[in-house]
Amino acid sequence: MPETRKTTGTFDDRGYSENEYKELEQMYTKTLSSFSVGEIVKGKIVHIGETEVAIDIGFKSDGTVPITEFPNIKDLKIGDEVEVYLEAVEDKDGRLVLSRKRADFVRIWERVVKAYETGEILKGKCIRRTKGGIVVDLMGLDAFLPGSQIDVRPVRDFDAFIGREMEFRVVKVNHPSENVVVSHKVLVEEELASQRKAILDKLEKGQILEGHVKAITDFGVFIDLGGVDGLVHITDLSWGRVNHPSEIVKLDQTVNVVVLDFDAEKKRISLGMKQLQPHPWENIEEKYPVGSKVTGKVVSLTDYGAFVEIEKGIEGLIHISEMSWTQHIKHPSQVVSMGQIVDAIILSLDKEGKKISLGMKQLEPDPWTTLMQKYPIGSKHVGVVRNLTNFGVFVELEEGVDGLIHISDLSWTKKIRHPGEVVKKGEKIEVVVLAVDIEQRRISLGHKQLQDNPWDTFETQYKVGTDVEGKVVRIIDKGVIVELPLGVDGFVPASQLSQTPIKNLSDSFKIGDTLNLKVIEFEKENKKIVLSALEYLRGKEQKLVDEYVAAHKLQPMTMRDIASGTFHIPESEKNIDELTPDDSSHH
Repeated sequence: MPETRKTTGTFDDRGYSENEYKELEQMYTKTLSSFSVGEIVKGKIVHIGETEVAIDIGFKSDGTVPITEFPNIKDLKIGDEVEVYLEAVEDKDGRLVLSRKRADFVRIWERVVKAYETGEILKGKCIRRTKGGIVVDLMGLDAFLPGSQIDVRPVRDFDAFIGREMEFRVVKVNHPSENVVVSHKVLVEEELASQRKAILDKLEKGQILEGHVKAITDFGVFIDLGGVDGLVHITDLSWGRVNHPSEIVKLDQTVNVVVLDFDAEKKRISLGMKQLQPHPWENIEEKYPVGSKVTGKVVSLTDYGAFVEIEKGIEGLIHISEMSWTQHIKHPSQVVSMGQIVDAIILSLDKEGKKISLGMKQLEPDPWTTLMQKYPIGSKHVGVVRNLTNFGVFVELEEGVDGLIHISDLSWTKKIRHPGEVVKKGEKIEVVVLAVDIEQRRISLGHKQLQDNPWDTFETQYKVGTDVEGKVVRIIDKGVIVELPLGVDGFVPASQLSQTPIKNLSDSFKIGDTLNLKVIEFEKENKKIVLSALEYLRGKEQKLVDEYVAAHKLQPMTMRDIASGTFHIPESEKNIDELTPDDSSHH
């Protein structure tokens, strides 16, 4: 007969007492693993369907994962063990919710966080551009690479990096938002730091290095030598004139440079590029002998001439006086302009001072060599008054050819203080050629020489002792100038106008007054006639003396005083500039 179970209490419909059921339940529960939401667990594939994969993780029910979360599903089979992420113990249908994708992400995230903490270098692929940088696939996780963290040099084309695999270091991790920021620049900087030290340790003057143009400024170019920067000043870019460094180099261009100077403390490196080229002044005498013709570009204009660049580093000056044989050039811009290509002749060369004198007028024959044929001495011409000076009149005979009439050659008879008393600018005037100095490029002209010298006639007309009548034309401190018959001027010293000194001649004599005078001196060579009113009155009636005194408001004089007086001319009245024009400026 069957064994009878000993039980206590009541029995349920399954044939177990309450205590037996609890014991069995506890035994079953012990066979199940304990799980927490958010945990990664291992499970076995128990079924692969069309849309889902059933996985047994040792829970009281199986969980499911969308088949799309298994990109390698073809490589899996029932019984294979996989890791999954427990998202929920029960969904709305009471099913266990698992995620293969989330499990992969968590594992990657843990790896990234660890790399962030340890500084480990990770590899990633630049997959697309985004605002301010690039999105990087970092082991399946999207990370952000800021534009400033791509390279040590500014990056102008982000698209050039798309699809490129690179090494990165994680520089920022945001746990709540699960964002990751990476940098490639820090790795480059670390590499450059070692390179920089190696470069600085070996750096010395005269060393030739290769570098890349990192930045261009108005004053020069910064060259990246591979972790350390150097400056090529604008004056060291080329032997020639450089207006801006961009004329010589471009950004990112590879160039060779030479170390000119190095400040170890400030880590400043002065570099040069022109020093790698031969100095253009070497063998300058052979390249540009004096007298040879050259072609160059006008690169600078000054008040005194134009600088012409014959080749890079070689400039010559065309002085304003070497631009034309005939034109009176006040500024070089009348002949040349900036950037103009001109021909010139080498006039002189100073290799030590690095100076070249050029000439443009020498390209044409010197017209002055034929002037003697065109303007022989004694020939008469008509010119135009171009300029007036204190010492004479410049007359233009033809375009670019001027001559000078000295003030003393304007009139035989007039004592001229300034040429403006005789001619005006722009007037035509007849002249005669007196002299031509080809070497000094001067033509001396005369106007009075168009007429015969009247002083041969004056010598008999105005001999000493002759009585004449003169009209006052000018009053000076030392006397008065009078115009005599035949149009010649004479001088009456103040001492010959009155027995007593006259304080102010202008109070006693007026321009236009007519005076009776006697010639007391005549100098043909100096063209000088001196006259006296007192000598004329000597021996005349008192009535004539009184009329003269009254007419000019003078101190009373008697016939006896005049008859007995000796009227000497003081030395102070003898040197009369107005009577003998200065010839010291005669060109």
